[in-house]
Amino acid sequence: MSYTKIMYLGIDIGGTKTLAATLTNEGVITESVKFPTPKDYAEFKKQLKDTLKGFKHQEFKACGVGLPVTEFDRKRGVAIVFGNLPWQMVPIQKDIEKIVDCPVAINNDAKLAALSEAMLLKQYSKVLYVTISTGIGTALVVDRVIDDNVGDAGGATMLLDFKGKPTPWEKFASGKAIVERYGRFAEDIPKGDPVWPIMVQDWTRGFLQLTAMLQPDVIVIGGSVGTYFDKYGKLLAAALKKHETPLMTIPPIIQAQRPNECVVYGAYDYAKQKFPDAHA
Repeated sequence: MSYTKIMYLGIDIGGTKTLAATLTNEGVITESVKFPTPKDYAEFKKQLKDTLKGFKHQEFKACGVGLPVTEFDRKRGVAIVFGNLPWQMVPIQKDIEKIVDCPVAINNDAKLAALSEAMLLKQYSKVLYVTISTGIGTALVVDRVIDDNVGDAGGATMLLDFKGKPTPWEKFASGKAIVERYGRFAEDIPKGDPVWPIMVQDWTRGFLQLTAMLQPDVIVIGGSVGTYFDKYGKLLAAALKKHETPLMTIPPIIQAQRPNECVVYGAYDYAKQKFPDAHA
């Protein structure tokens, strides 16, 4: 196979949608298809197989897959618990390998998104990525390598005080929480709306904990809410800066450069790292 025909497959399995894309050896997306993620796992496998049949390119050097998984057996490639899908104990690595007929590397979707962004931010060693969408995912990349010691559950297990009770961060600060609390999606809330200072206050508490524990060089916000960073970014940066101390420096906080496709790009990066010697 010639160099120009080496292709990778990136798959972003989300709680509501799945995005599959083919990428060149240089990381350029050539085709992509998005479809609603079925709640039934068997139906998902069928839908994925049928979708991939429509791609012009059918042979891949390797495939990377991002999952909204909160508990994952990496050695066996078994997804145990998902944050926003009813699937449990599914041997997803083997199942997808059967469909795509190439080596498959699987990881938490936030971790792959973090890797994608870290590859674009080579001036920083430690990149903390926080995706704010249906839930809240967190990931740390150190020198362009995912730190799997930072938990998969992210904002689902970070307990913060909310209305006097210890509450998972994503329950009151995610994109889903914004809709539940205010009846509007982030895209429908204009810049300057009083909702944003309230959300910034709730986000600040979580970001301060993460900054104190992980001491990142930069914080990147992605996900669907990350798309609207211009509406609250300056407010959040200012709120965090107020809590800076000699022992805790607040790093730059920026928007993800590819918020809608960072997981498939990260899937590509991860597959290249895991299978450098694979051949399509």
